[in-house]
Amino acid sequence: MASRDEVMAALAKVPGPDGKTPLPDSGAISGLTFRDSKAFLAIAIDPDRARAMEPMRAAAEAAIKAVPGVSSAVVTLTAEQARAVAGGGGHAHDHAPAGHAPRAGRGMQPIPGVKRIIAVASGKGGVGKSTVACNLAVALARLGLAVGVLDADLFGPSMPKLFGLSARPEVSPDGQKLVPLEAYGVKVMSIGFLVDEGAAVVWRGPMVMSALTQLLREVAWGDLDVLVVDMPPGTGDTQLTMAQAVPLSGAVIVSTPQDLALIDARRGIAMFKQVQVPLIGVVENMSYFLCPHCGARTDVFSHGGARREAETLGVPFLGEVPLDIAIRTNSDEGRPIVATLADSAHAGAFLEIARRVAETLQTGAPGARPAPRIRFS
Repeated sequence: MASRDEVMAALAKVPGPDGKTPLPDSGAISGLTFRDSKAFLAIAIDPDRARAMEPMRAAAEAAIKAVPGVSSAVVTLTAEQARAVAGGGGHAHDHAPAGHAPRAGRGMQPIPGVKRIIAVASGKGGVGKSTVACNLAVALARLGLAVGVLDADLFGPSMPKLFGLSARPEVSPDGQKLVPLEAYGVKVMSIGFLVDEGAAVVWRGPMVMSALTQLLREVAWGDLDVLVVDMPPGTGDTQLTMAQAVPLSGAVIVSTPQDLALIDARRGIAMFKQVQVPLIGVVENMSYFLCPHCGARTDVFSHGGARREAETLGVPFLGEVPLDIAIRTNSDEGRPIVATLADSAHAGAFLEIARRVAETLQTGAPGARPAPRIRFS
């Protein structure tokens, strides 16, 4: 495998963003990583010059590919200034001034073959967002749609565990893209397939944006009706990158009924509105608990808070998912409850939410960008 010094030496022949300073000396390289014999390079540029910087990007990619020991290379242009849009830090909750929302349309390109992209998000962690995203994807596949899942939580990927997948993705025959793994009728891609379990991913914002772009565009998704993106919790770089990079058909917000979670869910809804991504609706997870022995109902985290919040904010309410040990145990074993206990009430809750999501995608969420119509059974 090629060394970092060998790659940098090759890149010294490529002029940087100013057209004359060698790229390694320009200060524009925001990250260089290797995976096996494949190299990934991120170059930070002024987003207003993205089109003009394409020849530099192509030259850098060609230079890296020519280094002995490099089988393929992916060079991505990232915008350091995208962080400033969010308020100067790495987190979008450092709000931008009113009237200065990120320009979602700039440089936005669809993913070939993918008709719709939806984000499953939450304002905070611990609300079961990834479990909802996994079962929503499987439920949409059960409705007859071609579905993929992108695990966009680069620091805490959950999809390998939830889908029971552990293999390494193969490379497409042309050597240019990774082939997603498949389980329960869903194509899945996650950074968790590419790093050792338990390994810490320590990346700054530009590297996060570069890796996310690669997972979106350097994967052989094929023809999909829906790509479900499991977002990390919060409102930061990943959410901004998704809103600016691809035409999102909408977002699903996951919350528990308790007041603390609803405060953060409200921030998540506000963030998607700010970046002009339509809201498909809100899911209340861990809504209530039914005793498996006596059938008594307990509202562990209160009840109905997410529905009331959705009504207050004028966002559709998609449904309630109960708190149940079967969901937890099946998720831990990599067996989504929609697939393994398909006739259960819990699976039924996910299927009903999936039907409402599919119907919204069919008609278009308010404010959604035009996209091809899809059919579901």
